Amino acid sequence: YVDLTDAGRECDLFQRCTDGEPRRFVERFMTAASPGTIATILLNAHYDSHERYIRALAREMRKEYALIHARGLVLQLDCPDLAMERARFFQDESLEGFLKFVELHVDAINEAIAGIPPDRVRLHFCWGNYDGPHTHDVPLEPLLPLLYRARVGALSLPFASPRHQHEWKALEGHPLPDGMLLLPGVIDTTTNVVEHPEVVADRIAAAVEVVGDRRRVIASTDCGFGTFAGSEMIAHSVVWAKLAALKEGAALATKRLWG
Repeated sequence: YVDLTDAGRECDLFQRCTDGEPRRFVERFMTAASPGTIATILLNAHYDSHERYIRALAREMRKEYALIHARGLVLQLDCPDLAMERARFFQDESLEGFLKFVELHVDAINEAIAGIPPDRVRLHFCWGNYDGPHTHDVPLEPLLPLLYRARVGALSLPFASPRHQHEWKALEGHPLPDGMLLLPGVIDTTTNVVEHPEVVADRIAAAVEVVGDRRRVIASTDCGFGTFAGSEMIAHSVVWAKLAALKEGAALATKRLWG
């Protein structure tokens, strides 16, 4: 990674756009692919092992992550590899084998973000942002202890899709570590159905109940609305309607939880 010019331009563009908003943002974040995500999309064609490859990626991506942090932005690492690859590369392997893979990828994340305060990094985990049956997705429960090893200040977990609306219950047996925030996905990013604000509020309330602290929950979407270049699943007008429902639902939840 010898030239960070494009990454810098991306940060510049984002900050110019958000600076132009009349309303001030409480916080701004910039996404970046995790070493593991890159490794499972751009497959290894050089190193003699997957571990050597992902650790080399971690060393190089550290430069981009440090740039984002230096710009004053929260770094969000997008890590679909920590769940989605169970149904791709590990469909004929044991769960134990996949968990070792996840452990290595979390370790690579920690190498790559060394030197950045945990409260300036959040980890986004998902089962793949696509409209499909998802019947072979790995459950969240066995993955949580490994996700908690990541030296990050927040976890973004998708709880809105029909296949995974129950997954928040996994936190009952694996409580969120002290000091870590939860960003529960309460809006499905793969369907054009707009959630009712009451549904959004119910989902937020469930997340608060399992975390046990209303101050450590920030309502979010399951994933992004533009994951795949040149392919859009959700109409632009529906995206904005969904975000409006997120805002209204969060306001309802705030009234319930704060009075």
